Amino acid sequence: MTYDLKITGGTIVDGSGKPGFTGDLGIKDGKVVALGKADGEALQTIDAAGRVVCPGFVDVHTHYDAQILWDRSLSISPWHGVTTTVIGNCGFGVAPTRAHHRKLILQTLEKVEGMSLDALQAGVGDAWPFETFPQYLDTLERHGSAINVAALFGHTPLRLYVMGEASTERAATVDEIGEMKKLVREAMEAGAIGFGTSVAVSHNGYAGKPVPSRQAAPEEIDSLVSVLGEQKRGLMQITIGRDFSTKAMAEVSRKYGIPVTWTALLSYMYGPGGHRKQLVLAEEQRKSGALVIPQVSCRPLNFEFTFAEPFIFDVMKFMIELTTEEARSPGARRRAYADPAWREKLRSEVTPLFRDWWERVVIAWAPSARELEELPLATAAAKLGKDPVDLALELALASDLQARFRMAVMNFDENEVAELISDPHTLIALSDAGAHASQLCDACYATYLLGHWVRERKTFTLEQAVHNLTQRPAETFGIGDRGLLAEGRPADVVVFDPATVGPGPLKRVYDLPAGADRLISEASGIDAVIVNGTLIRRDGKDVVAANDKLPGRLLRHGRAT
Repeated sequence: MTYDLKITGGTIVDGSGKPGFTGDLGIKDGKVVALGKADGEALQTIDAAGRVVCPGFVDVHTHYDAQILWDRSLSISPWHGVTTTVIGNCGFGVAPTRAHHRKLILQTLEKVEGMSLDALQAGVGDAWPFETFPQYLDTLERHGSAINVAALFGHTPLRLYVMGEASTERAATVDEIGEMKKLVREAMEAGAIGFGTSVAVSHNGYAGKPVPSRQAAPEEIDSLVSVLGEQKRGLMQITIGRDFSTKAMAEVSRKYGIPVTWTALLSYMYGPGGHRKQLVLAEEQRKSGALVIPQVSCRPLNFEFTFAEPFIFDVMKFMIELTTEEARSPGARRRAYADPAWREKLRSEVTPLFRDWWERVVIAWAPSARELEELPLATAAAKLGKDPVDLALELALASDLQARFRMAVMNFDENEVAELISDPHTLIALSDAGAHASQLCDACYATYLLGHWVRERKTFTLEQAVHNLTQRPAETFGIGDRGLLAEGRPADVVVFDPATVGPGPLKRVYDLPAGADRLISEASGIDAVIVNGTLIRRDGKDVVAANDKLPGRLLRHGRAT
């Protein structure tokens, strides 16, 4: 046989969790046709001696719903070995959307997912080639992408489509729920892999209103998810809140025979050690016949912020007082930040989660003191003989409140994170790729897992980590033909160096539409990324052009058609 592509001499880790072995991999017509021994010639050969050869990574929690319409490469996910992604998480998306609601849905994404409205409007444009969800999937399929895409059907655009702006104000009527059920059925038949929603109290959209899904009664959510039970496929993904507990998730899972996965279970989310109760609960629910799967993150939850809009502190009363219309002016904020009494509040009147917050802050950008950039705030303060809170506010005031700080808000206790990511009932996910682009960058979670948690901390074996990045998320989300290297399966492959794989430092670039900024991280140690048999990345560089025919496939019902 003559292969299209042959990878020789690498350690093959097939995604199943079984021990790796040295061998070759042969690819022809987009599929794996030889595994272990691949005799014969090849049009192209990659020498993988000293490297790991494994399935492409499956990222099940992204927000590329809008970005994919202008960025077919879905950067930066493929840089870090991701070959399959799931969009529509947390119930957000851009379809179905009526023409007169387009700006509202983009404003919702702006507020709840930290996206630039200017970038969204410039990137998506005015002439949307879809209105309904099936039309959106058809658009993605025609448009093409560098990596594979599967989609959840989002509750927020669905409610806005059926109820209009009343969707942010009230519960749905019986007739409205009936109309929404028809559209869920239509979406599932068109190829959605499940239904996404959110009841998180922090999820607010345009004009500060709750996102539409937050106004849904539990009975509405139950009714919509019943469609998945009727069709005997799909899963529910939900961002948790008081109005739909894990107990309710377990009831839905048992009632309709579907998995329910929720975001997010993070270290310190329930206080020190509080995550353990949730892990025990997940195990008990599994034993009761319910499949309720908490999503966890392997990275600290870092956010960049300025004191012009210090959103991470907005849960505290003295900070909320600065968000009123009267106090929103920069002058009012500057007066507060210069006041020693107000500074003392920022030291001592914080919630337990923010106790000693300055110990977890890095100075990301300080135009008045560039020499302090990327130093921990506490280190810089000690070096200058200053109090860290005073230093932070002095840097803010000296830059017209534009100095940037990076803070680990949750998931900063590595011992607790190790318990979360190694628990058999959790799912490693939460990259949030495509969202909060100017505030965080966790699209590099896969290379971070391999570099930090495998090579440095040895929390996982290489085989366990690859399994958690490939077969496990694919099977959980019903993505049936990805996440495993086997003869006859699609050839989504990553070749990486286990000695150097990892994410690079965060870097701010201005490459989004309308010149909007985002944080990126370049990968090290990723030698090759292959999607459906086509090499798309080699030695950290794209080898397919943006206007090429791209190899990614739309995974309707979790499979390429």
